[in-house]
Amino acid sequence: MNIHFIAIGGAAMHNLALALFQKGYQITGSDDTIHDPSKSRLAAKGLLPEAFGWFPEKINANLDAVILGMHAKSDNPELLRAQELGLKIYSYPEFLFEQSKDKTRVVIGGSHGKTSITSMILHVLHYHGRDIDYMVGAQLEGFDTMVHLTQENEFIILEGDEYLSSPIDRRPKFHLYKPNIALLSGIAWDHINVFPTFDNYIEQFSIFTDSLTNGGIMVYNEEDEMVKKVVEESENAIKKYPYGTPDYTIENGTTFLDTSDGKLPLEIFGKHNLQNLAGAKWICQHVGVDEDDFYEAIATFKGASKRLEKIAESNSTVIFKDFAHSPSKVEATTNAVKEQYKARTILACLELHTYSSLNAEFLKEYQGALDAADKAVVFYSPHAVEIKKLEKVTEQQIANAFERDDLIIYTDPSKFKEFLFSQSLENSAVLLMSSGNYGGLDFNEVKSLV
Repeated sequence: MNIHFIAIGGAAMHNLALALFQKGYQITGSDDTIHDPSKSRLAAKGLLPEAFGWFPEKINANLDAVILGMHAKSDNPELLRAQELGLKIYSYPEFLFEQSKDKTRVVIGGSHGKTSITSMILHVLHYHGRDIDYMVGAQLEGFDTMVHLTQENEFIILEGDEYLSSPIDRRPKFHLYKPNIALLSGIAWDHINVFPTFDNYIEQFSIFTDSLTNGGIMVYNEEDEMVKKVVEESENAIKKYPYGTPDYTIENGTTFLDTSDGKLPLEIFGKHNLQNLAGAKWICQHVGVDEDDFYEAIATFKGASKRLEKIAESNSTVIFKDFAHSPSKVEATTNAVKEQYKARTILACLELHTYSSLNAEFLKEYQGALDAADKAVVFYSPHAVEIKKLEKVTEQQIANAFERDDLIIYTDPSKFKEFLFSQSLENSAVLLMSSGNYGGLDFNEVKSLV
């Protein structure tokens, strides 16, 4: 097949392009800018566009399909040309479904924990030499790409994002996969630019639950009140398997999971990660991995990239980087570090970087999110607020939202860096939470703090 990607440079899009190239497809693509690692990975396979920009002449009747990325706009010149020629245009999730419609589809959904749970499942299957197709939202140790597609594998595991499918398809991605087996980890309002009310957001998860095939399996976190309500009230003819936090203990900075064979030491920690582990165990059992084999494999799981990722450690200091940015993720991650390092000073630094987090109305959702930290810092860029065309957010609004009298707030990247590098980090755990980089912070330089 000849496939053209409009906006090939995105994290998901370039991985799909690489997976299809590996499968033997003819791949072309365009984008107005491409950064590393996408740029070098595409170049290594000869798929990097010769020039950046949009070129309608690349679109012709010889193409079997066009895959449209979210980065493109609805008036993209290449998209308009494809529509004019009547070519088949797929969104990213539509094409994944097309590739997997004859397979058993396993979809991991939820506002948080999707990547971690999918990563755990893939780690276990990889450990035991079980081949599976997949799409996951982070680069995993031991895996070349974030997408893998074959003709022969029976199962495919898909990370089910609730964000929109494409500029011309406003349905959430996970509505398009029609899972045979699914998991819901948690529901906490996010993407307010698309789902302006909490009820509207919850509705997307009800639609997802009802999209399971007849007789399908739903594994769900019964400790999340909204997930429990959505799944248990669904009248879809599916089997329902609840899970919760397994029993565990923490000894000398290591988390031990209680199992029938005794205490199992883990590389990961935090209540939210143990819930993720319980959900991953159910899914693995449904695809044919028994409990003992699951435990053997999961003991070596170190976590997904940027999810409580330990970037530096000495005898008295540890520094973590985490992708957490939504209120529920920030609270769960901060609580996890405090529980794991009770005797240490916890310095939690959060960058407000996303559309939702920089919205003055949404800020109140962060109340209490940093309470577990001994020192709490919030960084945001007024310039980022301007770029996103949002109302100006003031330091006072942020202070009021978090309800911490001692909250430290920075808007200048150099002053935030100066603060961070001036701290005495003896007997400390540092948590850097952001989907950005604090206005240009070099995380390799941060490692020198220990």
